[in-house]
Amino acid sequence: MYDDENFDDGFDDKDLAANLNLNLWRKLFGYAKGYPFELKCLAGFAVATASVEVAYPLLTKGVIDEVDNALKHGTQPEILPWAIGYVLCTVIIAISIGGFIWMAGKIRTHIAHDIRQDGFENLQRLSFSFYDYRPVGWLMARMTSDSERLSNILAWGFLDLVWGFTMMLGIALAMFIMDWKLALTVFSIMPALAWVSAKFQRRILRSARIVRSTNSRITASFNEAIMGVLTSKSFVREKANQKEFSLLTNKMHNASVTNLTHAAVYLPIVITMASLATGLALAIGGMDMTSGLIPVSTLIAFMTYTRHFFDPIEQLGHWFAEMQMAQASAERIISLIEATPQIQDSTSVREAVVIQQNRIQNETRSSSRYALDGGDAQIMEIELAQVSFAYNPKKSVLEKINLRVKRGESIAIVGPTGSGKSTLVNLVCRFYEPTSGQILINGQDYRQRSLQWLQSNIGMVLQNAHVFSGSIMENIRYGRLSATDDEVITAAKIAGADGFISELPKGYLADAGESGSRLSAGQKQLVSFARAVLADPQVLVMDEATSSVDTETEQHIQQGMQRVLAGRIAFIIAHRLSTIRNADRIVVIEDGKITEQGNHHQLMNLEGHYHDLYRQQSLQESSQQLNPQLSEG
Repeated sequence: MYDDENFDDGFDDKDLAANLNLNLWRKLFGYAKGYPFELKCLAGFAVATASVEVAYPLLTKGVIDEVDNALKHGTQPEILPWAIGYVLCTVIIAISIGGFIWMAGKIRTHIAHDIRQDGFENLQRLSFSFYDYRPVGWLMARMTSDSERLSNILAWGFLDLVWGFTMMLGIALAMFIMDWKLALTVFSIMPALAWVSAKFQRRILRSARIVRSTNSRITASFNEAIMGVLTSKSFVREKANQKEFSLLTNKMHNASVTNLTHAAVYLPIVITMASLATGLALAIGGMDMTSGLIPVSTLIAFMTYTRHFFDPIEQLGHWFAEMQMAQASAERIISLIEATPQIQDSTSVREAVVIQQNRIQNETRSSSRYALDGGDAQIMEIELAQVSFAYNPKKSVLEKINLRVKRGESIAIVGPTGSGKSTLVNLVCRFYEPTSGQILINGQDYRQRSLQWLQSNIGMVLQNAHVFSGSIMENIRYGRLSATDDEVITAAKIAGADGFISELPKGYLADAGESGSRLSAGQKQLVSFARAVLADPQVLVMDEATSSVDTETEQHIQQGMQRVLAGRIAFIIAHRLSTIRNADRIVVIEDGKITEQGNHHQLMNLEGHYHDLYRQQSLQESSQQLNPQLSEG
């Protein structure tokens, strides 16, 4: 199950900033700046809304002064201009509110789209090592809930920032103009408010990080539980799984309660201080009014302003708390978007590719895979020279491997589990790079060639073939997206997949189901093999491609392989040694080292590890064939 203790999401929370990381939010706001027109409209609506809200108390003050003046002089008060002002303000604020709701929603949608787009695009570039210690749930949480949360913060937070700043500036100016001494009395509460905000900032952020990271672990645990439901039921692991899951949910529950408690305490403190400022203004302003220092209209307007002055502070305080809680999400989103692949082209290779692409634009070439190499198109030879590799620096998986494979050769790789067979072909495919030594293509280090060129010339058929949801036709076409229907069918026939596909109700248009759920293991393997055939690679890698299929399916694959392997370099990993007897060369790997190599007859005459393993498997297969016969007799 999910290992909460050893999970590494790429962050050490102790090293993260305790305060708001303005540089981080500046990067995120760059997504909003991609829509300048919408931002300007949003800011305009926010300013208009705040300006009208500042104007309302002034209109009230004007009406009171007009009525008071009319009473003193015994005349009829002129109310109509003020009534028109109220109507205009009401119309403006209605339009502004509708406008900023529309514009903020539009910006939020754009930002969420762009963050997910950039995140997914970078996921496609990242090396295999990035996925070694990051569960699917961790990535799903980044691409879904975190992206949505941040888009809300950026859109609505920007709106409230512009509205709040305009509101507070307008109110402050009006208050100072009306009575600067009374204004200073109200603003005297601001230093205490700033101190309280700083106190709660660190606590809210700390608990928010725990909530977000635990949420990722919960999502990953959900994914593992669903994907491994058959295994869990087979070993009666339901209660143990529930116990482990409860530990995660309890951790998130406690962190969430702590986080919400801090936020719940912080906002009422802001409201209390606002009430205190209002009380001071009422007390001092009331005494000034009774002394005749200020008119009643000024006191009423002042009290209205005092109450509304802290509305933006309360709202910004809410967003401040939200930003504290969302910063953990922001840190992880930015890390995902800015993560760099461990395996990537060097600067010199990238420059050579650009030069080659510019040249190709003026030439006619049959395949883009050759255009991105910067060198010759045909892979004539692959050589591993003193290649060593280690996932963990303390323990090598491969040690000083020397192997040369020429075009047209098929190399079978055998050995015990964990000996380094799959690691070797992963290095050849450049999913990882050697810790020491070189892998040469036509005598040149493959790190001096384009990664895209190399991997576009490699076809793979894996033990657990992955089939995407959609039709079988589209699944096979995944090997070469530009292939026609006839080319797809031809590839399926070569791979031996046409037989079972033709028997399906909809044939090639039949839905494979999610992860190929409507196909058997053997059928998925045939689809995967057809996909590799369609790709027409120069190098074909088959990693335990026939270990999970029946004898009949294996025969189909073997028949197709004879035609496909001609003129190609092939690496075939197999436990079932009967399937590799015809390989040009068989390489035996034990403990990360090549201990034997040669063709089948040479290794049998050597009477080493391969000889013993082959004899053992032959006896097992003979025994399995004999037992059914005895049972029938």
